[in-house]
Amino acid sequence: MAYREFEPAALSRRSLLRGGAFLGAGAMAASAPFGRRVFAQIAIPEWTNIRALEDKYVGTGKLANMVAALGMGQQAPQIIAQGNLAFGSETKADGDSLYRIYSMTKPITGMAAMMLIDEGKMGLDQPLYEVLPAYRNMRVQKTYDGSLQDLVPAERPITMRMLLTHTAGLGYNIVQSGPISRYYAQEGLVPGQVSRLPLPGMGRGKAIEGLDNFADELAKAPLVLQPGTKWSYSVGLDLMGRVIEVVSGMRFDEFLKARIFDPVGMSSTYFRVPQSEVGRFTTNYGILNGTPIPMDPARASIYLDKPSFPFGGAGLVSSARDYDRFLQMLLGYGAIDGTRVMSETAVRLGTSNLLPETATVAGTWIQGQQFGAGGRVAEGAYGWGGAAGTVGLVHFPAGVRATMMTQYMPSEAYPIHDAFPEALRADLATMQTAAAA
Repeated sequence: MAYREFEPAALSRRSLLRGGAFLGAGAMAASAPFGRRVFAQIAIPEWTNIRALEDKYVGTGKLANMVAALGMGQQAPQIIAQGNLAFGSETKADGDSLYRIYSMTKPITGMAAMMLIDEGKMGLDQPLYEVLPAYRNMRVQKTYDGSLQDLVPAERPITMRMLLTHTAGLGYNIVQSGPISRYYAQEGLVPGQVSRLPLPGMGRGKAIEGLDNFADELAKAPLVLQPGTKWSYSVGLDLMGRVIEVVSGMRFDEFLKARIFDPVGMSSTYFRVPQSEVGRFTTNYGILNGTPIPMDPARASIYLDKPSFPFGGAGLVSSARDYDRFLQMLLGYGAIDGTRVMSETAVRLGTSNLLPETATVAGTWIQGQQFGAGGRVAEGAYGWGGAAGTVGLVHFPAGVRATMMTQYMPSEAYPIHDAFPEALRADLATMQTAAAA
């Protein structure tokens, strides 16, 4: 069935894949008055505040490394890096070092879905059950995070829009508590990984094998909210991976490689780090009472193992340079280096507000803001953060793209998700003042 409805519509378990707090109120990078032509006048930006941020954390031993990739328009990025791949390592971190980007995977999955919507292979407001029939008659917990037996029928079907915007009513084992969280762990509905090591308080259980099995088993679980009623961080983008498989006829990871990674030039983005690339892989640290403790050493990382399935919500490893390529493609409205990767229409819609009119964001992480295809939308910016301290965003009015890579958990141990965009905003303000002088 073809769809052509492509029109815009107006160390705690909970923190594990939370990500995304970086676009909160007061932390947006560059507001609309910053123009592309202003920044074109700056030959080599100094990025004083970005450098100071890296000094604050790497220079004082709080973090082993920080790497920023900062670009304007379609120009090559400027890489600002400090530190080594790990404490005790002699290998410097740089733009090609590899990082676990966790939930920064979500915008990539979101844009993959937008491609298929643009091509008429599925619809933004198409019911999910038309692709995955097991989701036709969903049941919903009468009480949020309450009994698994006290259920009511879903009042409306889940749609693709809802999957993309965390409004489908699906849960997340890192967000939910009580019986539903235990059920997710028991059934392997835990689409993510942290370490081969047993980590008290951060255990996730083993994910079920196969994206098809994940989707089938998830359909048996009750929803935690009525579809289309409230923004609630969820496994929606992981389930979208299975939708992409069915609609495209390709394995999800193969689709991303063929349609995004290869044409964009993202040669350092993986669901599984090859042994040949371990020499540029960073170590992930848990912050315990202010002290960084290795929790996923690079050479013994769980990311060297084959994952249970490609996690579309939190599974990728990438580099600052590679993720900047993805942002550069978005800033080019689907084109990069003369290659058309996706349509301008698909990018514009995917980075706009896609929240259902029936859904509220009151009392959520994105209160007062909006949400697009897998990423937050606010003041002309689109992006998201990762559970291990990474941040990525593109600001369309300013023509700016920005990525920050580092590795620590939990993400709220340090305020990088807010501090990086604040530093970016301050540097752009300085540039604007200098250009106007």
